[in-house]
Amino acid sequence: MFACGCSRWAVGVLTILLLTADSPVLAQVQTPTAANGDQRDHSIVYELGFAGEWSRSEGFHPGGTIAFEVTAIEHWLELEVGFTALRGDGTTEMPVDVLFKKPWQISPTFELMIGLGPEVIHATGPDSGTFWGLSSVIDLMFWPKKNVGWYVEPAYEITFRDGGTGRGLGIAAGLLIGR
Repeated sequence: MFACGCSRWAVGVLTILLLTADSPVLAQVQTPTAANGDQRDHSIVYELGFAGEWSRSEGFHPGGTIAFEVTAIEHWLELEVGFTALRGDGTTEMPVDVLFKKPWQISPTFELMIGLGPEVIHATGPDSGTFWGLSSVIDLMFWPKKNVGWYVEPAYEITFRDGGTGRGLGIAAGLLIGR
């Protein structure tokens, strides 16, 4: 699929995730706003936005994404299920991923998450087929309003297809709706 020599980046993201998972400096704390009853935590967050992936061999492929995220363990684990459609070179790739993300509440309106998870990709066109991969992300969420915000999510992906391995960089950005 997407090939790029960026495996050091993925190892770096995983290392940061493991080293800071129990960090008291970056751990979520109750903000003054939350103490006054304005809870910014949402039981479910919907994401709708633009997506794109780039690889050295195939270039940039634009598309769209939709996802939802739920809190599994407060301040420790968020689960995100997402669907993306990417178009390029006469094919459409449709990854479905499940990400396990560690959240940090940096401020009442800014949240950072680092995540990792499996994905299943279905491709149509001349190179049709279904294969799997791993995706790692850094999710930046901005909440200027209690239930409406926006996000930017850079990603690194490794895919496994036909005995080969592909690598790519991704980006997603768009609207957040919290409930």
